[in-house]
Amino acid sequence: MKLDRLAYRPDALLDFFEEGLGALGGLCARPWHDRLEVVAEGAAARLWRADGELHSAELQFVAAGETGARDAQREVFPGCPLTFQLAEALRPSPPPLERAVLEIDGAARPPDAAVIERLWRQAHPDTLRWRLASPLTPAFHHSLVALVRCEVQATDQHWSLHRVALGLPDGRADDGLAREIGFARLAAAPAALAWPTPDPTGWSGLLTGAIEGELAGELAAVRARQEGRLARELTRVDDYFANYERELAGRASRGRGATGKFAERLAAAKAEHARHRADQVARHEIVVVPHVDALLLVAEPAWRGTLHIERAHRPPAALEARFVPRARRWETAAEARA
Repeated sequence: MKLDRLAYRPDALLDFFEEGLGALGGLCARPWHDRLEVVAEGAAARLWRADGELHSAELQFVAAGETGARDAQREVFPGCPLTFQLAEALRPSPPPLERAVLEIDGAARPPDAAVIERLWRQAHPDTLRWRLASPLTPAFHHSLVALVRCEVQATDQHWSLHRVALGLPDGRADDGLAREIGFARLAAAPAALAWPTPDPTGWSGLLTGAIEGELAGELAAVRARQEGRLARELTRVDDYFANYERELAGRASRGRGATGKFAERLAAAKAEHARHRADQVARHEIVVVPHVDALLLVAEPAWRGTLHIERAHRPPAALEARFVPRARRWETAAEARA
């Protein structure tokens, strides 16, 4: 899910800078309601100086709606580079993998057989016969929740923040968990709980696919604008070199003994034309840079059992399946492998 942007509030940003710079070792003082005096060294000073040497500055937090030229080194305003740099400096790299166990109401009691059969048939309408081949036993279902900040580099730069929840190990999107994780109740981790082994490579692929889906609509609009701008620039370049080549041809037709020189100039013009077209294409590329700011591995109560299933045009099968009460969803080992 895409998180809404916070409204620009100078007082909230001033608090963020004061606390953030203080956490990095800087000294801060407020001489006025919209100003912050800073003395920084090391990590805090690298927001202004790459060498981290001692630096002092007075930051002014611009009022909302105020227009005019801005000094990005000493003024804080909507989209200010200093804000992003401070957030990056505060973010641990790589982000730690946190763990949490959800407490779900009613999850301690086995679900009603009629209810879970109906949920199975809703997901698999071709089911002819369904029965539990073994009693349900308590289990856990695991999900990966990530907070991902996406930078879309185009002619216009765009930023968006997304919270993504993926079921493990298959990577199925869990929009309900992404919406509700901020309000979830946590429980103590049972001693017998086995956590999945972290898989940075595999999880990276799952998150990439999820973010591509989240950004599809936004990127379509960006791509349409980029294509329009690129078409205009390519037309301009093509017209310029077409006129230049016509001018060269006219000069050659009026001159004598200049055939070799004309050919050289024409070849150079064609090479320069191709270079300018390639340069415009490169300038109008769209680059998406994701920044993973937080990772949370979630365990929640589930029920495991063996199902005897008969489907249309398929042989009967015994499936190891897991029912997730919060999501009211069945998962099978075959689906996880797929």
